[in-house]
Amino acid sequence: MPDPHSPDPEPRPASPSSPSLFSRLKALLRPSPPADREGIRAVLEAAHDHSILDGESYAMISGALEVADKTVLDIMVSRSRMDMLDVSQPLAELMPFITETGHSRFPVYEGDRDNIIGVLLAKDLLLTLSDQALDIRALIRPPVFIPESKRLNELLHEFRMSRNHLAIVIDEHGGIGGLVTMEDVLEQIVGDIEDEFDDADEKTIFRTGDNSWRAMGTTEIEDFNEAFHVDLPDEDYDTLNGWLAAELGHIPRRGERFEGQGLAFTVVGADGKRARWLHVQRLTEPSSAADAPNA
Repeated sequence: MPDPHSPDPEPRPASPSSPSLFSRLKALLRPSPPADREGIRAVLEAAHDHSILDGESYAMISGALEVADKTVLDIMVSRSRMDMLDVSQPLAELMPFITETGHSRFPVYEGDRDNIIGVLLAKDLLLTLSDQALDIRALIRPPVFIPESKRLNELLHEFRMSRNHLAIVIDEHGGIGGLVTMEDVLEQIVGDIEDEFDDADEKTIFRTGDNSWRAMGTTEIEDFNEAFHVDLPDEDYDTLNGWLAAELGHIPRRGERFEGQGLAFTVVGADGKRARWLHVQRLTEPSSAADAPNA
């Protein structure tokens, strides 16, 4: 039995705990902190090399640094690729276009495409679907105009403060240069933001007629080849969008058409970075019913 009157034993030294991420980064900054962004990048690379930062964290922090160096001009969707609505068109005529493009926000112009008078949110149409005669002028919101020279970190701050998600870009001559969204800016930091249309596990090919289909640009080439019994090359590209961009020599634009392997591909929805939706039509009759996709 231990003697209750014996002196207290010497306290055990505290077991060393694993250093925090901050402590490990701080150690890398010694003996002198970085003097500029290049120095910060060097520290980040060292942290990544020493497995202090994993690949995803390293890419995200690096992206946040790069946002401060980029301007709207670097990432905007150019004017020629903007999907816009004519305020003079009846809603019944605009709905097919709105559905095909799949955007959540649309610049609205009057008379001339350079005369943008507002922005229409697709969600605002949900309460008006029963009134096809509605003038969309009653639904549009004031547009936000920004210069193409604005830095992305400043724009992100403005988006957050104003709760806007889309801005119209004005070029140096005062004309419409393009548009930019909050998603475009965030993707510079975190990488591509996938939505429900980008889910690789979801169905991406849909039958629209006896001899026509609608396919997402993100459709895997392997899946497309299997569905249509064709042989699109998949050595250098994973998706229809990548293959089509290589065939056209540029990012696919809405309305462009390409024929190959007995199929006609028409871009029915696109943004500044990729084709989102393609209309696919077979130019020749399949040799058997098995050659037609079941989508």
